[in-house]
Amino acid sequence: MKLKNFILAGFAGGIVDFLLGWLFYGFVFSSYFPPEQMPNLLFIFLGCMSFGFLASYLFTELTNLTVFSSGLKRGAIVGLFVALINNFFVRAGSMEVNYEGFAIDVVIAIIIGSIVGGVVAAVNGALSRP
Repeated sequence: MKLKNFILAGFAGGIVDFLLGWLFYGFVFSSYFPPEQMPNLLFIFLGCMSFGFLASYLFTELTNLTVFSSGLKRGAIVGLFVALINNFFVRAGSMEVNYEGFAIDVVIAIIIGSIVGGVVAAVNGALSRP
């Protein structure tokens, strides 16, 4: 296990996820996702770090991606499935489902997942060079 690559790429991916989430959910699409109350930023940060480390594990340990463009493609797929899992479970308890919000959230997750995957792969590649 390349522990250094895993940790640094995971941390970079988590930070990118947090910043992109803040941009997309906090500003660009804030009308679709208005906060019902002040969100717990610590939990949001920890969730973003968890995604960064998931991508890092997948891309540094299982597939050894070292090129940004490869990370973009695979990150989009991971983002898609994470978004679908999250949205299906979150909306399972709702009486009314906002399908437009569901779809927008999945698209946002694909974009964020793609960029996070690219960053994780690029950091892994930079650290893998002799």
